Amino acid sequence: MRLTADYPPVWLIGFLGIAWALGRIWPHGPTWLALPGWLSIAAGLVLMLLAALRMWRHRTTVDPHGQPRSLVTDGVFALSRNPIYLGDAMILLGAALVWSTPLGLLLVPVFAAVIHRRFIRKEEAALQRLFPVQFATYRSRTRRWI
Repeated sequence: MRLTADYPPVWLIGFLGIAWALGRIWPHGPTWLALPGWLSIAAGLVLMLLAALRMWRHRTTVDPHGQPRSLVTDGVFALSRNPIYLGDAMILLGAALVWSTPLGLLLVPVFAAVIHRRFIRKEEAALQRLFPVQFATYRSRTRRWI
């Protein structure tokens, strides 16, 4: 049974909350890291927007629990098979830098592992089932993250 709140943005908010709390409990790290943090957040948001627009252009769903109607392999999807999840990870990384919590950087690979387990494996299985030849070709030439 799937939880109704089992969506990547909910997981991202949870991880952001943990990063924020770590920054409040033990703030450390140079303040100059805020600028690269904001740049990472901005880049993550742009990447997510470009990916969502590309999916809408191809008339397929952005819902990880939805049924894909087409395999998107162009635009930012030519660089990463999961640009929206990559954008999420960039936002989490940037927030950890902005909040001066280098310990929060350890959350990024944990977040990626959760997203992989909860969403990516199922999405890739569905794409393999629906578009076997095209997905195999795409998977062989495009990395999962970067």
